[in-house]
Amino acid sequence: MRVEDLKHKLRHFKKLENQIRFRNSQQPQRKKYIWDKYFSTNDENSTKVKYNMNCLCKMKPEEFKAVIDEYFYEVYYEYYKEIGYPDSGLYNLELLERLGLPVDSSLEAIKSRYRELAKKYHPDTGGDSVKFIELVEIYKKLTGDR
Repeated sequence: MRVEDLKHKLRHFKKLENQIRFRNSQQPQRKKYIWDKYFSTNDENSTKVKYNMNCLCKMKPEEFKAVIDEYFYEVYYEYYKEIGYPDSGLYNLELLERLGLPVDSSLEAIKSRYRELAKKYHPDTGGDSVKFIELVEIYKKLTGDR
């Protein structure tokens, strides 16, 4: 994909985030765009964003689509948190990443990954107790209301 075409698409995604989260109003000072964490159209080699322009240009179409899906998943997750929706059916993306799971993971996938990591980190089997406690806390946060 050409750099200019990619920049145009990314700017469009930021406008969509604005429409979703801020309803085209002025962005409140306390809220930051999720877009700013993911993308930058200024610096092609930026290390301050999750996906810089060079990285995105080298992606295959299906990889790019997965990035955009991940981005919009987080946009909607943040939107539902902001409006106080108690159970959006979405999982915390950062917690899923810490478990090594994709954004579209099911509850069963979360449970399965938890069991797998619990065997690895459980102190009774020679694992790291700090990592085990962290794993249990992540699991509780992800499944607490379900």
